[in-house]
Amino acid sequence: MKKILLIAILMVSGISSAQIKLSGIVKDTIGNPLEMANVIALDTVSKKISSYGFTDAKGYFKLDLKKNTVYNIKISYIGLKSISDIVATKGVDVVKNYTMLNDNTLDEISIVSKMPVTIKGDTIVYNADSFKNGTERKLEDVLKKLPGVEINEAGEIEIEGKKVEKVMVDGKDFFDGDSKLATKNIPSNAVDKIQVLRNFGDVSQLRGVQDNQDRIALNIKLKEGKKNFWFGDVTAGLGDSPNDGLYLFQPKLFYYTPKYTLNIIGDVNNIGEVVLNRRDVRNFSGGFRSQSPSNGTNLSIADAGIGFLNANARNANRIETKLSALNFSYSPNKKLDLSGFLIFSNNANGQRNITTENYIDNQNRNDVVTSTTDQFSNTGLFKFSAIYKKDFNNQLNYDIVGRFSNERRDDAVNSRVLSNISELERATPFRINQNLSYFYTASEKSIFALEVQHLLQDEDPFYVASLENDPTNNNNLPTDANPPDGFDSTANVLGLDGTLPMYELNQNRRVQSNQADVKLDYYYILNEKSNLNFVGGTILSRQNFDSRFFQVLDPVAGTTLDPTPTFGTNPRTTNDTEYNFTDLYAGVRYRAKSGIFTFTPGFTVHAYNMNNTQYGTEYFKETFQKLLPEFRMIMQFKRSESLTLDYRQQVNFTDVNQIARGIVANGYNAYFSGSADLMNATIHNVSLFYRSFNLFNASNVFARVAYTKTIDQISTNFNFVPNSVVSTRTNLNSPFDNETFNAFGRIGKTFKKIRTSIGGNFLYSKSFQFLQGGVNQNEIYNHSYTTTIGTNFIKAPNVSLRYRVSFTDQISSNRPQDFKGVTHAPSINFDAYIWNSLTVRSDFSFNEVKQNGVVTNSFKIWDMTFAYRKNRDAKWEYELVGSNLLGTDSRATVNANNILTSINETFILPRFISLRLRYQL
Repeated sequence: MKKILLIAILMVSGISSAQIKLSGIVKDTIGNPLEMANVIALDTVSKKISSYGFTDAKGYFKLDLKKNTVYNIKISYIGLKSISDIVATKGVDVVKNYTMLNDNTLDEISIVSKMPVTIKGDTIVYNADSFKNGTERKLEDVLKKLPGVEINEAGEIEIEGKKVEKVMVDGKDFFDGDSKLATKNIPSNAVDKIQVLRNFGDVSQLRGVQDNQDRIALNIKLKEGKKNFWFGDVTAGLGDSPNDGLYLFQPKLFYYTPKYTLNIIGDVNNIGEVVLNRRDVRNFSGGFRSQSPSNGTNLSIADAGIGFLNANARNANRIETKLSALNFSYSPNKKLDLSGFLIFSNNANGQRNITTENYIDNQNRNDVVTSTTDQFSNTGLFKFSAIYKKDFNNQLNYDIVGRFSNERRDDAVNSRVLSNISELERATPFRINQNLSYFYTASEKSIFALEVQHLLQDEDPFYVASLENDPTNNNNLPTDANPPDGFDSTANVLGLDGTLPMYELNQNRRVQSNQADVKLDYYYILNEKSNLNFVGGTILSRQNFDSRFFQVLDPVAGTTLDPTPTFGTNPRTTNDTEYNFTDLYAGVRYRAKSGIFTFTPGFTVHAYNMNNTQYGTEYFKETFQKLLPEFRMIMQFKRSESLTLDYRQQVNFTDVNQIARGIVANGYNAYFSGSADLMNATIHNVSLFYRSFNLFNASNVFARVAYTKTIDQISTNFNFVPNSVVSTRTNLNSPFDNETFNAFGRIGKTFKKIRTSIGGNFLYSKSFQFLQGGVNQNEIYNHSYTTTIGTNFIKAPNVSLRYRVSFTDQISSNRPQDFKGVTHAPSINFDAYIWNSLTVRSDFSFNEVKQNGVVTNSFKIWDMTFAYRKNRDAKWEYELVGSNLLGTDSRATVNANNILTSINETFILPRFISLRLRYQL
């Protein structure tokens, strides 16, 4: 080891001693330093870029160059004449200053375009080839190597700690900007440039009068050879696993011209490679951005959807996926753009869990629950969009997006307390969104923006639960030789018939939502540095909830029982509720720039009207007015460094599910009754965000702190049925304030070919829960730290090491001791492109969970891929892919709250080995 370390030190010393530094200052003709000027050292023999850099705020630059070499130093800056200077290095450092002259030509643009990273205003441009070493296959493989860019665990792109809102290809939305579809499917060899669009705005007319600091988009520029031709790849594969044979077929085809585009994605596999899971599909908004939160009102839309578990390779033991997706865009002329997509997704998966539950207040409730779940989901998505730009002053947009699903879930459960249970839930929900917007520039000082959104949603879940029952012991005591069944006490509370060998429970639910959101903005430009924004609008919402909970007495004869529960206020087992909500609002914002500061104070005034009718005879109505202030201040220290302070007050309104007072079964062990007189919650949010992207010293820093205080939070009142694990629940507006403070930060720096980063998160939350007639205060302290170091070589293997450790301390007023959890998660990734033909990739991760100092679970996952192609331009590629090579059977998670502590063991996909053949178009 000492010898290896000594050799490494000598190599580094040798490399360093073979280099000299070229440094200097770049100014304009009046002596002002130029920040972010591009400086390139071009080897006059090889004609390649040997070194590059940028000037800092003082105009200073430095380049590492080889000794005894002749370089062409090229300096460029937008609007100024480029400089070309021949420098011959010897054995000492060189200092040279440069002055740039005014010029509007764009000479040397071909040289600048080859730089790995450039900044043009709010746009960061990455040259993709500068970060490739041959192991990349998809866009996400390239993005992971870019400084300041992260792919989170959900597969979404994050830049500067913010999720990327939209992904475009050559300026056209890719499946309406869905980042996951883009990262998993766009081939890496088609990517020329990756443009990060900060302060992104959809409408060019509004970019000068809005603050879009929180909005980030990506635009993927294709290589010239990929335009006007079909490109993409088709992959097919077979494999083996301990249980089943494996199959995979993935065609991914793309066609781009200036006038129209086509994207076709197909995926059929049982290997666990899910492009869009059910949660992704349900969250696929089609690019809609609600206008309501920006004006202070948050209204929940009722969701009675099936309790479908989200499946992936690390929490399911069976996954079958079918996906067909078509995306198009067509521009018949310069004024009109048409686009849309069709997506069909079929997901079938299985899950198996063993959960050990230890209750705080009564150890007699302690339970071990084994569950086997089979899930099936068919979903269709469509969208059509039209953008008409009559001229710069007029733009009309229209969108319609729909989702239709057919879902089913079956559970076989064994509970030590409740015995055997079977559950079934099925639903056929649909959702249709429409958006119409018109933007009109009346004059140089006046801009109007009208936006209308309409939502139509229908949810219809049907639920069945079957529980074993011994009718002979219903009235026995727990101490008797034949004690009552675990569900008998719950059956009494619910008013069920206990004379049958099975409790057959059924529930119909129907939730319909119809909402319109209309907003008109008027922007008046006072001068170059300030403008006023007058806003007025309304939200009109109607939600209907109908349900029936009943017991089937004789399935053959069809006889049923509508039980009479004994919990809640005048409880019923049916719901017939209509909930109407109206918000009329108006407001004003003032935006002004002064030096490095941009101030945007404002407020909105709201007139709220809420009423609900239950069973046609019970009425509740509330009207009130509210003034909601807001304030934002941006300090722009440099073009790539800023600090943003944001405060806003918001009002949260619940949905019809929470106010319908009839009994609803949320599962075999949880029964809920709402409250018609629930009030709104008021939220105070304040945050501070700092970002710095410094190309001069190859570093990026992002940090954010935020505090949230919620008044009149809607909370749940838990009560356990005596001698049972079954709970009955109601809700109320908490008289106590909930508080949350969170902070995160990340620092990344590149040392030549070594990338490093360190980051941390801290969360403190205080909340209150109502249990068995008492009030419990819960406090959570969570802090985690992540550090990574990796190489980014072009012609050598790359290694990335990552270590994450998280600490959780949960304090509950009814818990005798604090709950302390620690998770250690190191990982190592390796990729190499060998002999210009063989790609080797290896991913290994280890996870260890401790509870109060005791290891409760640890697991290891190792995936590996070997891929062979004749050369980088070869059409055919052969892959041998192994996942979960160590054969890990399960993983465990530990959860704790003021009710119980649980350890959940989840069984995962077994070892998979597959052989794949890929053809590159």
